[in-house]
Amino acid sequence: MIKPLSNTIQQVINFTWPMVIISVVIMVSCRISYLIKNKEKVVLYKELMMLIFAVYILCLFQVVTFQDDTSWASNNFIPFKEILRYNISSRLFIKNVLGNMIMFLPFGFFVSYFLKSEKIYMPVILTIIASLSIELVQLAIGRVFDVDDIILNLLGGIMGYFIYSVIRIIGEGLPGFCRKDWFLNILTVLLFAGLVTMIIMIL
Repeated sequence: MIKPLSNTIQQVINFTWPMVIISVVIMVSCRISYLIKNKEKVVLYKELMMLIFAVYILCLFQVVTFQDDTSWASNNFIPFKEILRYNISSRLFIKNVLGNMIMFLPFGFFVSYFLKSEKIYMPVILTIIASLSIELVQLAIGRVFDVDDIILNLLGGIMGYFIYSVIRIIGEGLPGFCRKDWFLNILTVLLFAGLVTMIIMIL
């Protein structure tokens, strides 16, 4: 199960890395210029969170709008039709079912984080809006519309919300210094370094 998922992640990275590098350079340089000009305080973990979310949205856009050859008959408007036809141990199940859930897990997490959401309804609504928008655009540009993707994306967004909620609850029980900016900056840098290392290992 891990290998097919790793292969899918590698394909996404190979496909998106040029856009990621260009976007990061432009966004970081513009943001630094803004902070210097307005003499604002830099909180590193907040800046990194915003940057990662922006890059994630750009990668999501590039992946879901990549053109492929499809016909109207390929569209699926019947809930669970596609989900139930895959063998749970098959490569297609991992790519199409788990992949669609994992793809929207960061969305649910980041939306919950930026809204400081303690209730699930707002992340759910925003996930549905984002996923439905993607499917309708895919239909308009000749890609496949699949209602099951919306269901799976929603499950991923909900998982992201619960991950955020668990982290928030754990954070509230930690000593005060763990909520200080300097500590969160160090923790975010370590997590970011770990993410970059993981990506390099996959490549």
